Amino acid sequence: MDEAGARSVLDATGLSASGAELLALGENAVFGVGELVVKVGRSLAEAPELRERAERELAVADWLAESGVPAVRAAEPKARTVEGHPVTLWRRLPDAVRPAGPTDLAALLRLVHALPAPPFELPRRELLGGVERWLRIAGDAIDPADADYLRARRDGFAAAAAALTPELPPGPIHGDALPRNVHVGPDGPVLVDLETFSTDLREHDLVVMALSRDRYGMASEAYDAFTDGYGWDVRGWAGCGVLRGARETASCAWVSQHAPTNPKALVEFRRRVDSLRDGDAEVRWYPF
Repeated sequence: MDEAGARSVLDATGLSASGAELLALGENAVFGVGELVVKVGRSLAEAPELRERAERELAVADWLAESGVPAVRAAEPKARTVEGHPVTLWRRLPDAVRPAGPTDLAALLRLVHALPAPPFELPRRELLGGVERWLRIAGDAIDPADADYLRARRDGFAAAAAALTPELPPGPIHGDALPRNVHVGPDGPVLVDLETFSTDLREHDLVVMALSRDRYGMASEAYDAFTDGYGWDVRGWAGCGVLRGARETASCAWVSQHAPTNPKALVEFRRRVDSLRDGDAEVRWYPF
């Protein structure tokens, strides 16, 4: 989904796209429209499950509010379907007073990881579930051998992850626990981007930061601040390498979907695949 297509959907909601600010363009197109934030999802014809995911994200927001966890709040209780796309409306947060840091994330994760199951069903963290869809979108823009390689990695890591014995008690997780998904406003840090909330191994949330340290250039001091704030370093757990490998596979496939329209995405995709093939765990990856 490109920006022009997302703006067309936004216009069809009755909210003018002319003055809308594009805040993010990835799995969703995210626009600031006055006091609202509007998330436009990909076409339901491509991925029918996105409607359910949008509804679940709204339910998670309500549940977190009732549980006292600082998080983004919905402006409408139900998702809309507009021109075949799921659309959700959110209250726009005040401007950030500073960038979010590792300790902000650690404190919020401690709150989330202390929660019991919500009164509705959360899915397992299907980290690898989008791989086939992303590779299909990438199509002929990527080498078929690379796509087959990632499919084989997906299958292998999915089987290995199913056999893991966790150190922490399983339960609700954020699913994409990074400082970029924390907003620090005048009232303090709040969680944003709730669509990957799941019930699974709590270690999923912690491996994200370990991978940020190893692949994306996070300073060791920042990672240490995160583990000190949370109270445990997942790298000492025997299953860390399995969840890391699964996330690397998913992250590589995720970039591939942008390759048909963005040459920089293709360069980054090839960098990631080559480093996986070479078994080089220290090649720097770049956020996309």
